[in-house]
Amino acid sequence: MPTLLLVDGSSYLYRAFHAMPDLRTTRSEPTGALHGVLNMLRRLESDYQAADVAYKACVFDAKGRTFRDDWYPQYKANRPPMPDDMACQIEPLHAAIAALGWPLLSVDGVEADDVIGTLAQQAAAQGVAVVVSTGDKDLAQLVGPHVQLVNTMSNEVLDEAGVLAKFGVPAERIVDYLALVGDSVDNVPGVDKVGAKTAVKWLGQYGSLDGVIAAAADIGGVVGQNLRRALDFLPLARRLVTVRCDLDLPLALTDLGPRPVDRERLAELFRPLRNALLVA
Repeated sequence: MPTLLLVDGSSYLYRAFHAMPDLRTTRSEPTGALHGVLNMLRRLESDYQAADVAYKACVFDAKGRTFRDDWYPQYKANRPPMPDDMACQIEPLHAAIAALGWPLLSVDGVEADDVIGTLAQQAAAQGVAVVVSTGDKDLAQLVGPHVQLVNTMSNEVLDEAGVLAKFGVPAERIVDYLALVGDSVDNVPGVDKVGAKTAVKWLGQYGSLDGVIAAAADIGGVVGQNLRRALDFLPLARRLVTVRCDLDLPLALTDLGPRPVDRERLAELFRPLRNALLVA
């Protein structure tokens, strides 16, 4: 079966920046995130070199607002600005990824998750196996018979059974689960004092978020009161955490075939990075 590799480039960037030591060139230019992301890409390709990788893409968030900011102005409002040492590595990182033969995608007005979701659904519908490499738990909602998640930093692989074992709910209920527990990274509040255990219990008992909302009047205690106070926001919370899979993208799956490595461009890019220093 042909395979599509989809890399959540924004997730890779943030995780590499915070996980890698402070590597710098002799001119004190930071390179840790760049080294980390490229190493993760090499690891991913090595892990799947025996697969029939017919398509691949590395997807990054675009600059600027998205449709979620229009729905909820406080969306991601708690995030600090991107550190300068991370921001200055983005341009050379994008250039290196493209030179390595990876199609590079960034779509204005939407998040990388939505581009990944749309491509994953399109590929799965055509019988293509999809491997999404990410550390983002929100993307567990995409997992299905043809879609799995892999984490190159923890070696975790999530198929349908893996999602159920990790979260306590199937992939099709991840959106409902996230709406109840909230998402502090994206500043999406859930139901106050409701954590994973309570969310799993309610979804098991009532079947879905709609079922929990319908039963809100019968749920006692402080947690029931908190649920009733959150009823007006829960539908919006669900929309905010739902990955869109219906984007009108400016390319098709067939445009994501692996491209030849541009060795001259790589040499040009890597020459000033070769003598990296570890800054204590």
